[in-house]
Amino acid sequence: MTKTVRVIIPALNEEKSIAKVIEEIPSSIVKEIIVCDNGSSDNTSDVAKDAGATVLVENEKGYGASCLKGIEYINKLEDKTDIVVFLDGDYSDYPSEMNIVIKPILIGQAEMVIGSRALGQKEAGSLTPQQVFGNWLATKLLHLFYGVKFTDLGPFRAITLSALNKLNMLDRNYGWTVEMQIKAAKQKIKAVEVPVNYRNRIGFSKVSGTVKGTIMAGYKIIFTLFKYL
Repeated sequence: MTKTVRVIIPALNEEKSIAKVIEEIPSSIVKEIIVCDNGSSDNTSDVAKDAGATVLVENEKGYGASCLKGIEYINKLEDKTDIVVFLDGDYSDYPSEMNIVIKPILIGQAEMVIGSRALGQKEAGSLTPQQVFGNWLATKLLHLFYGVKFTDLGPFRAITLSALNKLNMLDRNYGWTVEMQIKAAKQKIKAVEVPVNYRNRIGFSKVSGTVKGTIMAGYKIIFTLFKYL
C-alpha cells in the first residue's frame, strides 16, 4: 500500500541552501515539502516557494517551535499523512537518502527511524568535536536511563504521524530531537537507526557555530534527559 509522506524542514536564513535541499528530495515518494521559516532575515521563504515547497512562518525562534508549526499544519490537512520526515535546511543531510530512512517504516520494521551520522560517512569537519562528544554522551545516557540504543540524535529522521502525535512533543528549541527519542522509548514505539551520510553545511551553524549555542544546546539536551526520568 502506498504511504503518503510529507517532509518538514525547519529553516533559518538558509536562502543559499534551501533550494538544493528541496530539489534533491525524491518527488516520487514525497507528497509535500513544508519549509518552516523560523523568522529568517533573508529570502529563505521566497526561494523555498520558488522551489516548490509549502512555506510556513514561525517567528518564535527555536528548532522545536518550527517543527511543531509543521506538525500543526499537517494535522489540519484533510489529506491524510502516513509518514513525516524531518531534515535540516542547510544541505548537510543528503535528501536523496530519504528512501533509506523511510524504508524500515514501509516494510513494517519500525514506527520511527533515526538517520545516524555516526554510522554513515562524514565529510571532514562536518561535525565539530563538541557535537561528536555531545552525541556520544547523550546516547550513552539514553541507554543508561531509558534502555534504548542509539548512536546519534541526528535531525534526519522519519516517524509515522500516528506515533508522532502519541508523543505529544513539547520542546520548542534545542531539546527537540532527544525528547522525541526519550518519549518513543517510554511509549515503547519501535525505533531503529539507519546509516546516513553527512557533509559540511552551507552557511553558518546557529547552534554549534557559536559558544553560546553550543552551551545552550548541551544544557538543554542534558536537562531533557533527566526531565523525563
